Amino acid sequence: MLKTLIIIPAYNEELNIQKTIDDIKENAPKVDYVVVNDGSKDNTLDVLNKYNFHYINGFQNQGLFGAVQTGFRWAFLNDYDVAIQFDGDGQHSASYIKTLVTAIEEGNDIAIGSRFVTEKKPYTARMLGSRLISFAIKLTTGKTIKDPTSGFRAYNKDCIRLYAEDSNNPPEPDTLVYMLKNGKKIGEVQVEMSEREFGESYLNPISSMKYMCRMLVSILLIQPFRKVNK
Repeated sequence: MLKTLIIIPAYNEELNIQKTIDDIKENAPKVDYVVVNDGSKDNTLDVLNKYNFHYINGFQNQGLFGAVQTGFRWAFLNDYDVAIQFDGDGQHSASYIKTLVTAIEEGNDIAIGSRFVTEKKPYTARMLGSRLISFAIKLTTGKTIKDPTSGFRAYNKDCIRLYAEDSNNPPEPDTLVYMLKNGKKIGEVQVEMSEREFGESYLNPISSMKYMCRMLVSILLIQPFRKVNK
């Protein structure tokens, strides 16, 4: 398998991070990983030290973008072929790591672990934002991304560089538009995801609505007009 790094942003994941790393060790034992402790205020750092997990410690909270970009920079500096964004809350399964890396080997620049390749997206309020974002991406690029909000993604070496060097490339759905405009090939592979067991997601109904609006504005009015990076 290509030299691969799993990037795990973690903020206040003391109750989830051990299970997450155990899953990686069991299902992807030959793949490197690094936890980016994003200024957690709970005992996440103590858990990382207790079990000698590999981590980069952030002394203050940077948010998801800052934490993931730190991981991309580590992957870039250490010449990894593939970087995989992987949640620290236990929702993603390391059993799909090999499938994502295979999708990169087959020529995709970005491979998304998608819930909706072979499964139908439900018509629920929770999925309304995902449907709107998928429609906006289709409208601006002509490409269909069935699960644009999935945070389970693999990136090839050139994308690692683009995400590591450019602070305008957060690991969010809107940046997929920029990557497609750059000629990057994005594929999706079917995965199963679990519900968070402990802790709370940063997305509540109000923040989810704000997030969706921000994504739609960026996808429709900003990303299509960014200068293509060669």
